[in-house]
Amino acid sequence: MHPIIALWAVPRSTSTAFEWMMRQRGDLDCLHEPFGEAWYQGEEPLWQRFKEGDKVTPGLTLQSTWEDIQQRAERGPVFIKDFPHYISHMWDETFLSHFTHAFLIRDPALTITSMYDKWPDFHEGEVGFPEQRALFDLLSALHGKAPFVFDSDDLLENPKEMVARFCEAVNIDYMESALSWEPGAQTEDYSWWDGGSFHKNLRESTGLQRQQRRYVDLDATPQRVQQVYRRMKPHYERLYQHRTLP
Repeated sequence: MHPIIALWAVPRSTSTAFEWMMRQRGDLDCLHEPFGEAWYQGEEPLWQRFKEGDKVTPGLTLQSTWEDIQQRAERGPVFIKDFPHYISHMWDETFLSHFTHAFLIRDPALTITSMYDKWPDFHEGEVGFPEQRALFDLLSALHGKAPFVFDSDDLLENPKEMVARFCEAVNIDYMESALSWEPGAQTEDYSWWDGGSFHKNLRESTGLQRQQRRYVDLDATPQRVQQVYRRMKPHYERLYQHRTLP
């Protein structure tokens, strides 16, 4: 089986822009949140806000998704960008041994306000920080060392260096040409099951770089959102201590 490189992130963490960069390489089968599609839209949805009548895909399950990823890895190397909270019940040593792991983190003050902008009624269980930390801690214990971690701010300030460090960590060639692309990225041409609804900035981008924020400040959000931030911050800070520095 060829390598399966997994970038474990949280929602609104620049992870789709990183995925887009990985797609530019042309040497990897890149998948956009494959477990997320089953978690949200599979025949047995697990997301907390699911209600009768929401979209479901018959035959799509977390297990069928995992089988598809393994079949792809039989043909060639695979890259997935996904969120650990979709599959926290699947973590065991055998399952995790199939992946080359890396973690992309971002300040929850930025991710949570962005989620609030897109989904004002988001559920705390969709935020993902506790599960990201739990997976990081589990892999650290299993392997006796921390997996590769990098922060969104460092990535956007130093894209060449941080992508090179990532490539070294997951044992793939660094391709500087993948860091830029033509504007107007046709994200709808790819298997992004959410339809690219969250990816307006990506369509307007030309590479890994900071985009103008258009969201409210944290202190202008409802108390519920600020409480979620306070609960998420310690999990982010745990991984932040282990981030790879530019």
